[in-house]
Formats: sequence, structure tokens, C-alpha cells
Amino acid sequence: MRLVFAGTPDAAVPSLRTLAASVHDIVGVVTRRDAPFGRRRELTPSPVARLADELGIPVIKTDRLDADATAAVRALEPDLGVIVAYGGLVREPLLSAPAHGWINLHFSLLPAWRGAAPVQRALIAGDEVTGASVFQLVPELDAGDLFAESTYPVPDGATAADVLSDLSFSGADLLLSVVDAIAAGTAVAVPQQGEPTFAAKLTAEDGRIRWEEDARTVLARVRGVTPEPGAHTSVDGARVKILEAAAAPQDAPVLAPGHLAFVDRRVLVGTSTAPVALLRVQPAGKGPMAAGDWWRGLRIENPVAS
Repeated sequence: MRLVFAGTPDAAVPSLRTLAASVHDIVGVVTRRDAPFGRRRELTPSPVARLADELGIPVIKTDRLDADATAAVRALEPDLGVIVAYGGLVREPLLSAPAHGWINLHFSLLPAWRGAAPVQRALIAGDEVTGASVFQLVPELDAGDLFAESTYPVPDGATAADVLSDLSFSGADLLLSVVDAIAAGTAVAVPQQGEPTFAAKLTAEDGRIRWEEDARTVLARVRGVTPEPGAHTSVDGARVKILEAAAAPQDAPVLAPGHLAFVDRRVLVGTSTAPVALLRVQPAGKGPMAAGDWWRGLRIENPVAS
């Protein structure tokens, strides 16, 4: 089939590469415009745009899937549209432009975690199993009939970046299997079953650690917001990013929520249950460092995180 692919971040790259290596013909790629990146804020093409250029595929750069984008896609005469983390909604008349409409690879087991941040929200919620789904795109958010899904047990300690990376590769194979089935006329889609949950885009506030919660919930939040927007707390009025944390040893002393202590070469922070061990942090205005090094430079008596 003639495919048009829409995607933007690293998570969409394995799908584009897998489809490009298949028997199908990617006639165009839709991605968001070049965006400022790095300390110098230089305009930088998206990861999907870079791969499309490498593969010699025509690229449509747009932040809005408007009339101009629709006309550009229609001119490609695609049989099927494929979208993976583009970063915008596909509406009519673009939705009906390809002969077979659009399919979407989404990184959750739908109808769980419809929306922009499914992996992050699943980890914050403490889900032990997540996965990927391929569905028919419809006007309602992530509500179309399912062609296929695959489950993924979340590894202990995995961050959102870890899980998303794994799912981007396994999901690419799942996506290709659905494209092949649609081309062969054997694809079957079934309605989603169950009560939907929603995964709103994360904000900086989602990364703020609430030490009054239990240790399991605190660690789930740290993993879910790593690397973006990042876990953070405040110590003596100064913001500190938490880059890595873990459960404290079972014999660790009980600490009041937010209270810090240095015990057996570990920086511990109290929660409503057991303490949490900080492993790597980044104080404001400084680079990442071991939590022990940060502690030794604190010079604060009885520090408290809030």
C-alpha cells in the first residue's frame, strides 16, 4: 500500500524505520516543525524528520493539521495513514483522506490511558502491566476499534523512558502486522471494552514529589516523570531534581514525611510509610551528582524536603 506516516519524537522512529523496510511504500511523512533545542536553542528537525530525510521520503512539516496539510496529504494519494505520536489531532477532512483512513499505534492497553502521556500516567498510577494498541482513528480521542494489542509487564524500577523505548520497538512490529493485514483484506477491528481512563499531558506540577504519600507511590511518581518533566522537591527553599531513587533498606530508620537523614552512606527521605533512598540528584544551577555528594555540601541542620 501507499502509506503516509505522521509522527514526531524518538518513540515514532522505530515504526517509521520498520514500515520503510517493508513491502509498503511510504509516500510522505508528516511531522511537527523544527523546534528550538539545546542551550543555544537552535532550530532542530524532529527525530522523525531526520530519519525521513535519511530515507529520502518527502516531509510535510506542520504544527497544525489544517487545510494546507490536508491538501498536501491528498496530493500523495495514500491508501492508508499511519500515526505514531505526532502530537496533534487528526480531524475531518484529513481523517478520510486516505482510502482506508488512519490507524494509530498508542502506547497503552486501550481503553486505559487514552491521551498524550499514556506510559507516564500508567507508571505514576503504579500499573504493573501496560502495552501497545493499534486502532482505527476516529474523531473521539483514542476511541476507535482495536486491530491488535500486545501486553508488556513493567520491569522493576523502569522509568517512563525505559518503558517507552521498549514499547516503541515492539509496537513497530505490531503496527506492521496490522498494515499487512489491511493490505491483505484480512484485518478485523473490534470495539474497545471497559471503562476508559485518560492520560493528560504532564506538567511541572506532576513532577513535584508529595512526601506525605507512601513510599511506593513516591517511587512510582519518580519513575513516571523521568526524564520529563522530571521529579523535583524543595530543600531549604532550593529546588532539587531527583534523577534516581529507590526503596530504602528494610532496616532503615523511620523518618517523618520529607525529613532527610544520611544513614549508612545513603540519603534517605521520609514518606508516610518507609523512607526512600535518593541515588542521583541535580541541585538548581548545578549538574547531576550522586546524592551523597549533594548531602555533604548541604550544610543545613535537620533538612526537610517539601
